[in-house]
Amino acid sequence: MTFQAAIFDMDGLLLDTERVCMNVFQQACQAIDVPFLKDIYLNIIGRNAAGIEQTLRTGYGPDLDYPVLHEAWRSRYDAVVTQQAIPVKEGVIELLSWLKENNIPTAVATSTRREIAEIKLRLAGLDKYFDSTSTGCEVTNGKPDPEIYLLAASRLDIPAEQCLAFEDSNNGVRAAVAAQMITYQIPDLVEPSADIIELGHHIRPSLKTVLAELKQQALISA
Repeated sequence: MTFQAAIFDMDGLLLDTERVCMNVFQQACQAIDVPFLKDIYLNIIGRNAAGIEQTLRTGYGPDLDYPVLHEAWRSRYDAVVTQQAIPVKEGVIELLSWLKENNIPTAVATSTRREIAEIKLRLAGLDKYFDSTSTGCEVTNGKPDPEIYLLAASRLDIPAEQCLAFEDSNNGVRAAVAAQMITYQIPDLVEPSADIIELGHHIRPSLKTVLAELKQQALISA
């Protein structure tokens, strides 16, 4: 095969969490009488905590009381995702099982903080599939910077250019491509923009489609 490892984003790619997160953000906005600005919200997808704060402060302007919004949002969100399993996206189990059967190392590279990421993966029954997890709180520069993908590859002891990377968000794709990984994008809430499409990575409707392609490639190279 032309790759030696596979690295996955989590929210919106493995788990159908992005809609949950956006709905809770909207509820938080209503609770503290702040308008829900969807276009600004969509720009935070894929970013770590620092990137989210910067994007929201810039988008909402100087009158935003960010600590109050953040607390209203995160307390509601954590109450949901730490108590119930988030649905797994189409093709996830099948792809992860196939990679494990073929002894291909796998990792998670998520902007989510570690304690929440680990709970999400465990509740969804996905934690057993991964050799390591790298999280947004462990890097200085979040996505779209490639740092988290380079960290994930180093923990697997595999060169970044020999890793597959799976993402849903445009910010995540920028990070994976900058890390020189073989990048697949499975769009979720946000479709690839024109400048993202120009990056030349693979854009597919689901991980189920990706698995079919990888199996075909394996047959050809066998």
